[in-house]
Amino acid sequence: MPSAALCRSLHHGRVMKCLAFLLLLPDSLKKPRHPACSHTAKPGKMELQPAGGTAEPGEAEKKRGGSDTDSSETAAVTPVNKQNDDNSVNNNNVNNNNINSDGSSSVQPTLRERNAQMFNNEHMADVHFVVGPPGSSKKVPAHKYVLAVGSSVFCAMFYGDLAEGDTEIHIPDVEPTAFLILLKYLYSDEIELEADTVLATLYAAKKYLVSPLARACVHFLETGLEARNACVLLWQSRLFDEPELTRRCWEVIDAQAEVALRSEGFCQIDPATLESVLSRDTLNIKEASVLQAVLNWAESECRRRGLNPTPQNKRSALGKALYLLRLPAMSLEEFANGPAHSEILTLEETRDLFLWFTAAKKPALEFPLRARSGLCPQRCRRFQSAAYRSNQWRYRGRCDSVQFAADRRVFLAGIGLYGSSGGRAEYGVRIELKRQGALLAQRITKFVSDGSSSTFPVWFEHPVQVEPDAFYTVSAVLDGNELSYFGQEGMTEVQCGKVTFQFQCSSDSTNGTGVQGGQIPELVFYA
Repeated sequence: MPSAALCRSLHHGRVMKCLAFLLLLPDSLKKPRHPACSHTAKPGKMELQPAGGTAEPGEAEKKRGGSDTDSSETAAVTPVNKQNDDNSVNNNNVNNNNINSDGSSSVQPTLRERNAQMFNNEHMADVHFVVGPPGSSKKVPAHKYVLAVGSSVFCAMFYGDLAEGDTEIHIPDVEPTAFLILLKYLYSDEIELEADTVLATLYAAKKYLVSPLARACVHFLETGLEARNACVLLWQSRLFDEPELTRRCWEVIDAQAEVALRSEGFCQIDPATLESVLSRDTLNIKEASVLQAVLNWAESECRRRGLNPTPQNKRSALGKALYLLRLPAMSLEEFANGPAHSEILTLEETRDLFLWFTAAKKPALEFPLRARSGLCPQRCRRFQSAAYRSNQWRYRGRCDSVQFAADRRVFLAGIGLYGSSGGRAEYGVRIELKRQGALLAQRITKFVSDGSSSTFPVWFEHPVQVEPDAFYTVSAVLDGNELSYFGQEGMTEVQCGKVTFQFQCSSDSTNGTGVQGGQIPELVFYA
């Protein structure tokens, strides 16, 4: 059952705001990502195949002795296309069940199809649910037996020792659309999820202990996880007690903290999750950016409480989270231009911090003294050696490029490049990351090489999320007159800790770089 904290959160309306926020989730959440989503179902709609394959109608019953087995474990989730799905669960009380006026029904070939006829159908309904808060509730017909065999909660409700005989049951804490998604799964094994209803559906699945549907919701959320929604999904994963989703959220937040804490979703989280984020030592972010994110959160929290966002009210909203800011880890200039002007600190705190930065005898502070360690970048080296030969390799403003894929989600922070083989030299460089021709990140900068065969890192502005088992193209265009080192004895597959990278040639490469030799010797990443 959902926790008391979750119920309180729902009652205070914070989850509803998060559901609205999730409307901003990327298009990747609204399109099937897996081949399993492309079989014989309607576009935008997924029918779960019975366990054991896609037998023709009629064969399934013969093989199983006339009854369907539970196919929930083979469930694939398909986002709903509202415009194309004429039988969307949002169309409450739509009769799509082929029930004739005399009460008879068109006979369907499988048990599941016959069962699905009765979904959201008044015919033979022996219980009704009034779902949603007063004023926006919907009445939903159902059949006790179908619900009871799919949910132990419904079984106890209808057939347990304390079963009540009510034929109308009020459920004010579940959204009508989410409840219909739950019922549709119980009737037909079909799962239809959307970005703006998946959290409400997860709540309903947890409430009624329908584990396969809950797992499908979590998988749906993991698939669309990225920096701008990671904080709000972290909060929800903690409320719903989903440790694997929590772990994945932390991976994204740690590696892309600058983007995650600047997102709208960060301003939606509850105070406990805020404290958890601020306690994190592995955030890749400057403390000045943390402070600005915290002030944005405090302003949003004041508005949620119906308060003017004055400095004093912001301080009150932050509570003990204020003392998780690592202000002593800032430089004196950062502190003077940031926290000292924010007015959320007392005069005594401001004085003590200035003394901490400047005085020989430092005062005791309530703030953590040590800077955040951040994540340690890892390097994937794809060449076994580097070489230099006269007139062999020169940067001439042409593109050096290679394709790569990783077997798990990583965050590409930058690339390593070879520098001049003829002494100290400065290069102008443009690095890019693309997927299927779409530009994901670009950085134009300069770097100086010292004439050694060492590689020199060039960083993207922010680490870029790289999804598993998909090829990306990384490229570099350098401008410099000096001859350079180049890699040789390249490898098509490289193991870096728990991550395996694969490399292949890129058609964008016009300066000779390929898998076996050339430039871009390193990928710099977090995992």
